[in-house]
Amino acid sequence: MTDRLPSPDFAYADGALNAEALPLSAIAAQVGTPFYCYSLAGLTRNYRALEAALAGLPATICYALKANSNQAVIAAFAGLGAGADVVSGGELRRALAAGVPPDRIVFSGVGKTRDEIVLALRAGILQLNAESEAELDLISAAAAEAGVTARVSLRINPDVDARTHDKISTGRKQDKFGIAIDRTLPAYARAADLPNLEPAGLAVHIGSQLLSVAPYRAAFARLADRVRALRAVGHDVRCLDLGGGVGIAYRDETPLRFEDYAAAVRETVGDLECELMFEPGRSMVGNAGILVAQVLYVKQGGIRPIAVVDAAMNDLARPAMYGAYHAIVPVPQPQNSQDYVEMDVVGPICESGDTFAVARSLPPLAPGELVAFGSAGAYGSVMSSAYNSRPPAPEVLASGDQFAVVRARLTIETLIGQESVPDWLEPPPAIRGGA
Repeated sequence: MTDRLPSPDFAYADGALNAEALPLSAIAAQVGTPFYCYSLAGLTRNYRALEAALAGLPATICYALKANSNQAVIAAFAGLGAGADVVSGGELRRALAAGVPPDRIVFSGVGKTRDEIVLALRAGILQLNAESEAELDLISAAAAEAGVTARVSLRINPDVDARTHDKISTGRKQDKFGIAIDRTLPAYARAADLPNLEPAGLAVHIGSQLLSVAPYRAAFARLADRVRALRAVGHDVRCLDLGGGVGIAYRDETPLRFEDYAAAVRETVGDLECELMFEPGRSMVGNAGILVAQVLYVKQGGIRPIAVVDAAMNDLARPAMYGAYHAIVPVPQPQNSQDYVEMDVVGPICESGDTFAVARSLPPLAPGELVAFGSAGAYGSVMSSAYNSRPPAPEVLASGDQFAVVRARLTIETLIGQESVPDWLEPPPAIRGGA
């Protein structure tokens, strides 16, 4: 089976792969390779699809910045009416800088620092999702010092297996996230007793890249049970943050339909009369982005041909981290599928883990040709690094027949300029003038 890109926004036209109405080769000629490219039409369509599925529910959609925190991407969603789910002080600053109203920002995360909590309180965000009773104490103290009341929801760990990759499962009892579900009542009572706290409700997020509705239904049902138990002893519970995690197609998966996801919400918590928050990330941006690279060499390996491209694990870490599959397609439209051969696709970094594909069926590739990695809009650029002193790839946003560079390519001079050599360090002989 040959690869294809699971997005209509990246399709062949006039013999070449386009981003919307733009030939990717034209973008590459201007910005160089490798580069990330996002489709504004794709971002918009994904958001509107979820919005439509949730119609009739008291829903606030808070885009999860951890999936892709480019300012242009955040601003695009903010323009559509989205709030933001942030997990660090840096993401909070990004959301505010991109124009997200503070009263539509939710701060999640298992390890918030006091400085981050203070930043959130000063910004006047909607709420903090507390993940431990110790965090409740810290938020209370920070709020008292600031002279404000902090709205909080308690993130509950429902002990539900999301049936996804082990490293992105977050709702099992062995995972580090949230307050154990059997601690819900005492933890909520603690929040209600602490000064300068306003407990508003509960939150849950069981993982990422979910392809089945069953784990959601189980988690939301357990959350609903806790809401009823809290109300039975007199607590006010008016908000449920249901997290995100809906998966996308990377290869041949059948993604969970937003309509089925929304149906599970209605069935489990729809009668509780709570305001509902949703924190989609990957499902909004994953298939609305690609990574474009250039073939450097094609060599005969010990088993099969190896194509070496100029993108690497520092640009797209998911294959090395998770063994993740990303479709790889040539930018020039292939003419004869009978010419396809199995080959490995690798990057130039000095680790065997810098491998994007093994025995992938591809047309013959030649140095200088462009290839595109699909489903790279989520957890691509945000996880990039400068390993091997390779400046991270730039990012481009395409819309119709126009594009803009929304993050410029860093230079090695910029990377070196961030560092310094202390005055007391003995200079090498060449600098001292000796031999």
